[in-house]
Amino acid sequence: MSNVPQSETHARATRRSALRKQLLARKSIDKLIRESEDPEHSLKKSLGPWSLTALGIGAVIGSGIFTVIGTAMAGQHFDQPSISGTPLIHFLILHTAMAGRPGAGPALALSLVFVAIVCAFTGLCYAELASMIPIAGSAYTYTYATLGEMVAWIIGWDLILEYAFSNMSVSVGFAAHIVDLMDWFGIHPPLKWISPAYLPTGLQDFAGHNLYNPGWHFGFNIPAFLIVMILTVILVRGIRESARTNNILVLVKMAAILVFIFAAASFIKPHDWRPFMPNGWTGVLTGGSIIFFTYIGFDSVSTAAEECRNPQRDMPFGILATLVACTLLYGGVAIVLSGIVPWRSVMGDAAPVVNALRRLSVQYGGAELHWVRLFVLLGALMGMISSILVFQLGQARIWFAMSRDGLLPSVFSRIHAQFRTPAVSTWVAGFVVGVPAGLLDIGTVSNLSNIGTLFAFVLVSAAVIILRYREPERRRGFRAPLGPVFPLLSIVFCILLMLGLEVMTWMAFFAWLIIGLLIYFFYSRHRSEFAITNQFR
Repeated sequence: MSNVPQSETHARATRRSALRKQLLARKSIDKLIRESEDPEHSLKKSLGPWSLTALGIGAVIGSGIFTVIGTAMAGQHFDQPSISGTPLIHFLILHTAMAGRPGAGPALALSLVFVAIVCAFTGLCYAELASMIPIAGSAYTYTYATLGEMVAWIIGWDLILEYAFSNMSVSVGFAAHIVDLMDWFGIHPPLKWISPAYLPTGLQDFAGHNLYNPGWHFGFNIPAFLIVMILTVILVRGIRESARTNNILVLVKMAAILVFIFAAASFIKPHDWRPFMPNGWTGVLTGGSIIFFTYIGFDSVSTAAEECRNPQRDMPFGILATLVACTLLYGGVAIVLSGIVPWRSVMGDAAPVVNALRRLSVQYGGAELHWVRLFVLLGALMGMISSILVFQLGQARIWFAMSRDGLLPSVFSRIHAQFRTPAVSTWVAGFVVGVPAGLLDIGTVSNLSNIGTLFAFVLVSAAVIILRYREPERRRGFRAPLGPVFPLLSIVFCILLMLGLEVMTWMAFFAWLIIGLLIYFFYSRHRSEFAITNQFR
């Protein structure tokens, strides 16, 4: 017979019941909407469908298409087969290791179409949630209102990973473009201070000569670190980006892409497109898993729901119009790029578009290509600066929101007395991004950003299905068609893209989630607004 007093047994059962209740505690959607409509906390409703589309294009273009397209096309190659560097789907099916991961080659255009379809399914899920919960916050807010506190914590923790590694990737790409700009002016700084310390595929010049062997070397990518720190200072002091400024930047970035497409199209060599699918459908999938990075940011349209004049009508339009416009531009870049340089030559290149123009200007000469390269360079740099700025701002806001909810220490929601900005969150985000950006290559950091984003998409799609059964009577200004089909397709295809990432990325992702869950159970759950009272802790 048990010696445990009945009162203690009852207390344990009460604590377990209270813990389960807290883990599943949801924020009231009606309360969230009422709070967003409070004049002291509400945002001005000034965005229409075309402004939302410009916002989405501005967040998407300017990062991936100028940076990771080379890795998606050529893949990565290592000296020895390694399980950690093998795409998970390959290892699960064939149980063998690969010496790297295959790229899509010229078939990258197919990868882009596939990724756009996946994003369309997910985008319609975002649109449905945004029309039901038209407030700022995106995935973190949606899951807190639908799936409960613990899942909201996981999403918030996951978004920190996504934003941080996304900006690391863009910062590494920015540095490569700065190096190319210095080359345009005839400036050639020491290689060790303008390249990452970790180069898994080594580093070669245009002639194929080996500059660095694969692995670590002494050095630090100073331009990547500096751009993050400079923008961090700007964000701490405060910056207000107007819709007009954003629209101008969008036009400049689109112009840079169109100039590249039309200027380089006359130099296409059709034989570079053969074979079209050098690595089969495996290459198309892994290429899609990498090039997915170029679409990160399209969901930022949903974060502006609170500022939208008619979210029920305009949110779906803004999301889908963003995807269509970006896919057309990206497809043009992929087709032209794979036709003017051998697809294998862009392996490990963090600035493949401008370096392809550089190759053409060296090979064919002429002032026209020389100036086209400069225009595309400047357009790419402007795009990347705006992307880094937006995502650093977004990352600090996530930490600020989670801190305000009690899930992170209150220091992260501390406001600067003079500038009225979340200074601590912004500085921490700056160093968390800046230091790794100086050490790691673009392929390594973009993968973690991809898996974090895809995981968030899976949970958001699941939230749509759950809300349809839990609150079927709630008004929806927009509903994803065909019942649960689109949310289910979104979940399936997002998981498929996640399987195209290598085992090492999955291991790092699970390690990040485990760390996050430890923080939640030992700290966050005791301090949230749904915390169990002291007598049951």
